[in-house]
Amino acid sequence: MGLYERNYTQEQNDAQSRYAPQMRLGFPSLTPVVMWLLIINVSVFLIDFIFSSGQKNELTPLKSLFALIPATPMLTLQLWRLITYQFLHWGFYHILFNMLGLFFLGPSLEHQWGGKKFLTFYLSCGVAGGLFFILLVMTGFLSAGPMVGASGAILGVLTACAILFPHFVVFIVIFPVPIRVAAVILMGIAFFAVFSKGANAGGEACHFAGIAVGAIYVLSDSWRTALKLRFKSARWEKYIESERRLRLEVDRILKKVHDNGIQSLTASEKRILKKATHLEQERLRK
Repeated sequence: MGLYERNYTQEQNDAQSRYAPQMRLGFPSLTPVVMWLLIINVSVFLIDFIFSSGQKNELTPLKSLFALIPATPMLTLQLWRLITYQFLHWGFYHILFNMLGLFFLGPSLEHQWGGKKFLTFYLSCGVAGGLFFILLVMTGFLSAGPMVGASGAILGVLTACAILFPHFVVFIVIFPVPIRVAAVILMGIAFFAVFSKGANAGGEACHFAGIAVGAIYVLSDSWRTALKLRFKSARWEKYIESERRLRLEVDRILKKVHDNGIQSLTASEKRILKKATHLEQERLRK
C-alpha cells in the first residue's frame, strides 16, 4: 500500500495545509512510535519464523503463548493476548501489507496526535478487534481458531486518516484509490466476510472492529475533549472553593488565637492550621 497527495491547485493546497499535514509521493519520515512498532513487529516475525517449520498457519511456540485463542475460558481470560496477538503474523505477505500500511499512514497520525495518543489509539483498535472476535466465538457465531495480526490496528489507522486527511490517496496494489473510498470498500468486505462466515471471517472481524473503533474515536474527539475540559473545569472550581473556605477558616482561627491565645484552639482547629501551613510550604517549593 502506497500513499500520495492529490494534485490540487495551489489555492486548494494552501487551504488544506492549515488543517492537515501534506503527504507527497515518496517515503514518509518515520516517527518514533511508528519506528518502534515496525521494529518490534519485524523482530517478532523473524523470531517466530526461526522456530517454525515453514507450514502455513502453523501454531508455533510463540503463537501458542501470545496469539489470541479463545478456545477455553482460561485462554480467553489471558488478557495480555489482546495486545500480543497484534505483533504476530502468519506469513510474509501478512506482515508485509500490515507494515506498509503502518509505514505510510502511521506517521501522519503520530504527527497530528503525538506519540502517546497515537500508540493508545493503535493498540485500542487492535484490542477492539480481538474483543469482537472473542464475542463472536462466545456466541457460537465463529469457531475458536487462533487469531494473529495487526490488521485491526492498521485499518483503524487507515480509517482515522480517511476522516482527518480526506485528500490522501492510497495505492491498493497499483491502483490509486481515494482513502475514504478505500476505507468504505474494506469495511464492506469485512462486513460481508464476517456475516457470510467466509474463510477468514475471524480476521475480517478484527478488521471490521478496527475500522469501527477508528471512526468512532476520531468522530467523537470533539465531544470527548469538551467533556474532559468540563471535568477539569469542575475540579478546578471545586479546588478554588475549597481554598476559599480554608482561607476563611484560617482567618477565623488566627483571630481566635489573637483574642484568646493558642491554648484556646481545639484539636480540629490545630489540624486546619497545620494543613494550611503545609499547603503554603508546598506552594513556596514550586
